Amino acid sequence: MYPFGSGMPHSSPQQQQQQQPYPPNNEQPKVPFGVGWATSAPMQQTNNAPYPPNPTPLPPYGQPQQQQQQQQFQHGAPYPMHAPYPTTTTTTAPYPYPTNSQPPNVSHHHHHQSSFNPHTTPHGFTPAMTAPYGYETSSHHAQGPGYGHGQHSHSHTHTHEHGHGYGYGQGHGHGHGQGHGQGQGYGQMHVQRSLNQHFTAHKEGTPTLVPAQGFDPVKDAHDLRKAMKGFGTDEDKLIEIICRRNNEQRQEIQRQYKTHFGKDLIEDIKSETSGNFEKLLVGLLRPIVDYYCAELNDAMAGLGTDEEVLIEILCTLSNMEIHTIKNQYLRLYGAHLESELKSETSGNFKRLLTSLCTAARDESGRTDINMAKDDARELLKAGELRVGTDESMFNMILCQRNYQQLKLIFQEYEGMTGHSLEKAIKKEFSGDIMEGLIAIYKCVTNKSEYFASRLHKSMAGIGTNDKQLIRVIITRCEIDMADIKTAFERLYGKSLKSWIKGDTSGHYKHALYALVGEQRSS
Repeated sequence: MYPFGSGMPHSSPQQQQQQQPYPPNNEQPKVPFGVGWATSAPMQQTNNAPYPPNPTPLPPYGQPQQQQQQQQFQHGAPYPMHAPYPTTTTTTAPYPYPTNSQPPNVSHHHHHQSSFNPHTTPHGFTPAMTAPYGYETSSHHAQGPGYGHGQHSHSHTHTHEHGHGYGYGQGHGHGHGQGHGQGQGYGQMHVQRSLNQHFTAHKEGTPTLVPAQGFDPVKDAHDLRKAMKGFGTDEDKLIEIICRRNNEQRQEIQRQYKTHFGKDLIEDIKSETSGNFEKLLVGLLRPIVDYYCAELNDAMAGLGTDEEVLIEILCTLSNMEIHTIKNQYLRLYGAHLESELKSETSGNFKRLLTSLCTAARDESGRTDINMAKDDARELLKAGELRVGTDESMFNMILCQRNYQQLKLIFQEYEGMTGHSLEKAIKKEFSGDIMEGLIAIYKCVTNKSEYFASRLHKSMAGIGTNDKQLIRVIITRCEIDMADIKTAFERLYGKSLKSWIKGDTSGHYKHALYALVGEQRSS
């Protein structure tokens, strides 16, 4: 799976055998969501049926509820559903409701979604993008919660995990379906996920925070309650649990905490802690997509705009991740992210962010040396070989080409001019547009060094930008923080731990140590 924030685009699924309820043991392992790799082949479309043979057609839209309930109970439904939404493409049948805990036998199925609907979730989401924050997404032919609205139900869903097999999950909650079985629900997905989910054959990132072995969310919930109950707070216990569980596990702990004690864990944390330690723990407990949305919203709220936050997030994520954030931003704040960006920025920088927010970068991974030479020449003509700068050419090439192709373009440019494109950007641009283009350049050439520079900037000079320090560590600790630590020491001559020690203190410092994989020190 792909932890959110890794920059991982959707990749092509391998053809699986029909009637296979679980992914095979030799399934290609997944990588963290956020590392920013492109796929090697475009997604293919198959015609395998995603439902059992001899299905019963859906009841017509608007059919009396009693008749619908009778039809559903004939197929083993444990309780009735409300009227489904009408389908707009084809009439297909849902899975009969299961009467036991075994998953339905389904054929591996995937279909291409040609357009992006802001009110539905794009095809290809993985449990790591959704389940960690209780937001279940499924792409199937009107099965499970994909055709009920406002219905609390148990259903088996056929989930696309970035094209690698399929996930079997059980959603507890409600959702709505639209069109060709696009459904989404808010609930918990129980998906078998191996520890090698953070890796692929083309491994790039090494996390410092991995899923805890022998995870027991009920015990963790009780331990947290005990640590905060009565007089005083056991901050070390809070660090031991919250800072040593990945985001998906933290969301499960929150659900169990509320179930067992009828209290919200985040609210209890706020009442028992303070300062940067509180901000760090609350940030860790938020669903990762909600956390990104909150950071973007805070960056644009009030007077002025924190352009660096906009650059750090939008320049480093994949198309699918940006689409996910746009959907969630609209749900949380009632506004379109692109409109907010346009109202808070201007000029060439606004056009750059608009291009990135569109999330239409080629992610095929295909390269063409001749096209790379042509693009390098176009960049040269748009910048150093003319009076003034054609910003639109830089914007077009750096926001559309896939990362592998951009590496070739940068190599060709350096071969033609004898210096890097980064140097040319610094010469031709200034201000926010320069920072944005350089961020893209660094993410293509060495993303670990880019985030190492962000950490260094948060602690360099007088004072500490704790908000920036917390954000980078929260979003990268499950993806590539070990690589960032290595890059940090290589670039600045001292370890990340020594910088954290010099700029932070107390429980806040010890919590940061745990997240970056360092042992506690006095």
